[in-house]
Amino acid sequence: MNTFTQLFLLALGLGLLIQLWLLWRHKQHVSTHQNQVPSAFTDSISLDEHQKAATYTLARVKAAGFELITGTLLLLGWTLGGGLNWLHQAWSDTTLSSLPAGTAFILSAFLIMGLLDIPMSAWRTFTLEARFGFNRTTPRRFITDLLTQTALMLLIGAPLIWVLLWIMGSMGSLWWLAAWAVWIGFTLIMTWAYPTFIAPLFNKFKPLEDAELQDRIQQLLTRCGFSSSGIFVMDGSRRSSHGNAYFTGLGKSKRIVFFDTLLESLTADEMEAVLAHELGHFKRKHVLKRMLTMSVTSLLGLALLGWLSQQQWFYSALGMQQNSDAAALLLFMMVIPVFSQFLQPLSSWLMRRQEFEADDYAIEQASPDAMIQALVKLYRDNANTLTPDPLYSAYHDSHPPAPIRVSHIAASMET
Repeated sequence: MNTFTQLFLLALGLGLLIQLWLLWRHKQHVSTHQNQVPSAFTDSISLDEHQKAATYTLARVKAAGFELITGTLLLLGWTLGGGLNWLHQAWSDTTLSSLPAGTAFILSAFLIMGLLDIPMSAWRTFTLEARFGFNRTTPRRFITDLLTQTALMLLIGAPLIWVLLWIMGSMGSLWWLAAWAVWIGFTLIMTWAYPTFIAPLFNKFKPLEDAELQDRIQQLLTRCGFSSSGIFVMDGSRRSSHGNAYFTGLGKSKRIVFFDTLLESLTADEMEAVLAHELGHFKRKHVLKRMLTMSVTSLLGLALLGWLSQQQWFYSALGMQQNSDAAALLLFMMVIPVFSQFLQPLSSWLMRRQEFEADDYAIEQASPDAMIQALVKLYRDNANTLTPDPLYSAYHDSHPPAPIRVSHIAASMET
C-alpha cells in the first residue's frame, strides 16, 4: 500500500475516533448536568429552558455522529473507492478539451455532493429544528434556496475554476503565486458584493425603523469611530426563530444587519451591547487578522498543492489513475481537511481569545449588565447548552461557554 495512502487512512481514522470520543464526552457531560441549572443562571434560565437546551444539544450530537461516519465513508468512496476516478474518466472520454472537461469534472463532483447532502439537510430542517420549534422554512423555500445556491455555484464557481485551471496549466511551476493573487482578489470582491447582490437573493433587508434605537446605534458608531452604509433588519424569521446580528461587506459597502428575531427578544440597551461586541472585533483588528491569516494559509496551501500536483504518488495514493490539474485541485480540496482538522483546537483557542477581547471592548462602550443579559437571552432563545463538555468545547467552539463568558464580564466589572 502506498505510504501516503497509509498516512491518509491513519489521519482519517484518528480524526474520526477523536471526534466521536469528543461527541461521547459532550453527550455524557450534558446529560449529567441537564437537571440542574448552573448557579449563575438560576435567576434567568428556568429548569425547563435548561432541559430543552440539553435535549436539543443531545439530538444534535446524535446527528453529528451520524454525519461524521457517513461523511468518512463518502470520502473513502470518492477517493480510494474510485468515485472521483470514474467521474474523471467519464469527462475525459468526452470530446471536450482538458480545460472545459476539468471544469465540468469539478462542478459535477460538487453537484453530486450537494445532492447527497439534501436528505440530511432536509432532516435537520424539517425534523430536528422543527422538533424544537426553530424551523420556519417551508418545503418550497427549501427547494428554492437549493436551486438558487446551485445557480450561484455555476455562475460564480465555474468561471473561478476555469481561471484557476487555466493558470495551473499555463503559468509554469510557480503557477500557485498567480492562483493565490486571483483567490485573494476573488475573496475581496465577494466580500464587497455579498451584502448588495447575493444576500438579497435569499432574504429581504430593510432599514431599521425604530428611530430611538437607530439614534442610539448611530451614537455608538460615532463614539467608536465606525462608519457603515446603513443599519438593516433581515427577515431571518422566514427560515428560523434563531436570532443573530452581524457585520458584512467591505469598505463603503459595510452594513450592520440584525435578524428580526433578535429585535423581538432584546431591549435597546442589550442591542447596543451586542453591537458594541461586534464593533470590538473591528476595533481590535480581528477582521484584519483573520483576513491576513486566511491569506497566509491559502498561500501555503496553494504552494503545497503546486508541489503535490507534480507527484504521481499523490494521485495513485488517492485512487486516481490519471493525472490532471483538475484532479489535483479537487483531491486537494477534499483531502486537506483530513490533515488540517488537528489544528482546529488552535483555531478555536485563538477565536475564543478574540471573543473575550470583543467583550472587553463592549463593556467599555455599553452597559456590562446589558451585555450579560443579552448573552443569557441569546443562549436561552437559541437553546445553547450552558454545560458543554470542557474538552469538546475547547476543540470545537469559537465562542467561550456561557458561564465562562459571563464570569469574565462580571470579573471585568469588579476591576
